[in-house]
Amino acid sequence: MTSTGEAVQFWILAVIAVGGALGMLLMKKAVHSALCLAATMMALAVCYFAQGAVFLGVVQIVVYTGAIMMLFLFVLMLVGVTSADSLKEQLKGQRIAAVLCGLGFGVLLTAGIANAKLTTFTGLTEANAEGNVQGLARLLFTDYVWAFELTGALLITAAIGAMVLTHREHVRAPLTQRQLAAQRVKDNIQLPPLPAPGVYARHNAVDVPALLPDGTVSEDSVMSTLRERGQIRDVSRDMLDRMAELEASTADWLGRPRSARPPVSGPRKALETVPQKSPEQEDEA
Repeated sequence: MTSTGEAVQFWILAVIAVGGALGMLLMKKAVHSALCLAATMMALAVCYFAQGAVFLGVVQIVVYTGAIMMLFLFVLMLVGVTSADSLKEQLKGQRIAAVLCGLGFGVLLTAGIANAKLTTFTGLTEANAEGNVQGLARLLFTDYVWAFELTGALLITAAIGAMVLTHREHVRAPLTQRQLAAQRVKDNIQLPPLPAPGVYARHNAVDVPALLPDGTVSEDSVMSTLRERGQIRDVSRDMLDRMAELEASTADWLGRPRSARPPVSGPRKALETVPQKSPEQEDEA
């Protein structure tokens, strides 16, 4: 007879186990799927403890949940699984083969359970008479020794097959750093560090923008976070005045007309200094 406490415990653990199994199948992210499987394993371990199978419960927690499952979880978090990887099939027709194998396994499992006949039941007291670990070891290495050995051979074969399938041979030698840099230049990709050559850095602070050759402010010289917060300092008034005087004197020495700076549009206006008006312009205003 089943007591009330055992019934309540079973229904709670059953809901957790079945929910974790469904979550493992329905979760989109592999990490969440692994966590759901770990919850199912923990529920099964508590069921083992409740039935007096102490050794199986400890093995379920220490080996499967604590070692193998957490190893899978760490590998998924370190390597990462994207949607592109999940849709890429390494073997042709593997989904059809997986469905057929699953259906065949389900038929065999159903047939085995349907043909099972239990006339007598062994209680926990009799099963654990010589000790739970000792009784389990006697059954594994006497009555079920061939099934135990075949299961071990199957696990070893699966581990070797996983290593073979995940191993990738390099068809060609990997590119060197010089080749990678040349490829980036060929693809017209901007190379760090910033600011690039041709930009005049006016200060060694990170919140002071640099000037481009045409005198405008380089937005790439200041990080976007400071630009969004409005924490950019402008110390360019004196420098711009000196640059303007230098350009004017150079134009006079070369006998060329003085060139006006191009107007700045867009968000760079907030970083530019307001041009000073001459006394004649102020009188006219």
